[in-house]
Amino acid sequence: MSVYDVVIIGAGHNGLTCAAYLGMAGLRVKVLERRAVVGGAAVTEEFHPGFRNSVAAYTVSLLNPKIIRDLRLHEHGLRIVERRVQNFLPTPEGHYLLASDGRTEAQTAKFSVRDAERYAAFNAEIDVAADVLRDLALRAPPNLVSGLNLRSLGELLKLGALAKALRRLPDERVRSVFELFTKSAGDYLDRWFESDLLKALFGFDAVVGNLASPYTPGTAYVLLHHAFGEVNGKRRTWGHAIGGMGAITQAMAKAAAGSGADIQTGAAVREVVIERGRAGGVVLADGTIVRGKAVAANVNPKLLYTSMVPPDALDAPFLDRMRHWRCGSGTFRMNVALSELPSFTALPGRELADHHTAGIIMAPSLRYMDRAYDDAKRHGWSRAPIVEMLIPSTLDDSLAPPGTHVASLFCQHVMPELPGGASWHTHRDTVADLMIDTIEQYAPGFKASILGRQALSPLDLEETFGLTGGDIFHGAMSLDQLFWARPMIGYADYRSPVAGLYHCGSGTHPGGGVTGAPGHNAAKAIAGDLQRRRWRG
Repeated sequence: MSVYDVVIIGAGHNGLTCAAYLGMAGLRVKVLERRAVVGGAAVTEEFHPGFRNSVAAYTVSLLNPKIIRDLRLHEHGLRIVERRVQNFLPTPEGHYLLASDGRTEAQTAKFSVRDAERYAAFNAEIDVAADVLRDLALRAPPNLVSGLNLRSLGELLKLGALAKALRRLPDERVRSVFELFTKSAGDYLDRWFESDLLKALFGFDAVVGNLASPYTPGTAYVLLHHAFGEVNGKRRTWGHAIGGMGAITQAMAKAAAGSGADIQTGAAVREVVIERGRAGGVVLADGTIVRGKAVAANVNPKLLYTSMVPPDALDAPFLDRMRHWRCGSGTFRMNVALSELPSFTALPGRELADHHTAGIIMAPSLRYMDRAYDDAKRHGWSRAPIVEMLIPSTLDDSLAPPGTHVASLFCQHVMPELPGGASWHTHRDTVADLMIDTIEQYAPGFKASILGRQALSPLDLEETFGLTGGDIFHGAMSLDQLFWARPMIGYADYRSPVAGLYHCGSGTHPGGGVTGAPGHNAAKAIAGDLQRRRWRG
């Protein structure tokens, strides 16, 4: 039986990124994917005859430009285009805000001259903090370990380097960075602005994929997390991958295969093999054993450590942390086939216009978002939900037949588990109808234009893509589950308590989104460790 250098569980974007870098380092890599297609949650599939869309992950910004360059993703077919405007926020009453370079201030002045005057200063503050995140994204955070040895000294040096970087900033900028890492988005935005739609524009980024109110402490960080991306060299810009999100992972798969990685689909992993205290491979669902000198898992840490690793291989505090790892992003995901573009009360017309290419946010205030969260906690789902709609076929005509369109609906808030033991399989269609009815309030006639739809509840996201609790981030991005505490203090360096076992998914630093950063960083740790083992003989 051949033994690989590294066996990777999961061919999502981070697993493929990790495989490509390890292959480029000269290591023999095996990638095992449960589904019949690579990509994890970043896939493009037909959901209605003739209509294709990004099924789960649905838009591009956070994918790191270094990873795009290193893996030569453009050479492997990836092409990303920008939205013509970034966001469109309509109200049912007919007001709206269009956000894009050079237009947001004038749009904001319709509601508040004061806010328009403060907008540039707000962006400057966000940009400084986002630059700090960009600098940290592609390196392991300081791993807080006990004792005094070479390892702990090295981690102290990392902590000193971070402190030195922050000291270079003016005092007021350090204070703003600290606020963005700790405060609620609502409190932060209320300090800056007075107009509801402008606050909603940024407040949505604080709750997207995050089961929280915008007034929950720590949500300002989630806002910031969604601000450190770029598209084609333009920072804080969002775009679309031609061919959908699957185009990203297909390009990554080509890069990984080109570096020598062996990718196998239809290969569900049942457990990690632990021998003499070290990971030595995995057992597949059919009983096949795949041997490896190291194992890297691109799955939710809770799934890995409570279902795939024998409990006696972990100490009690670590296992308790993983059993209580908080998952659940409050997400209900839909894909819709449309006979025509929607006409909004705020901007009527079905001919393609700039606002149709935007992220269309239907949640007109922070108070609305707060009520949506509170309502979901009480009833299982928000009866006045938050909906973002993208219509990627306005930028990519490969997704739908001529004259028709596809829309991605990212809907919140819903609870991962419904009250009273109710099943999501029973209530999925009821909630899907609610989401369509919500859009109808902003765009009359939308419901009549629907040719077909796909609805994915949190349970569907878990069963289809392995997203525990439907959590698109592999774990809540709250203060106790970030940076050196992701997934646990002492294990933020992509290594686990089990020798030879690594985690390379979004449950590690820097967190969720299609970034590729966890895969990049884990590969560096794995390659370094294997090289040191060779030296030791």
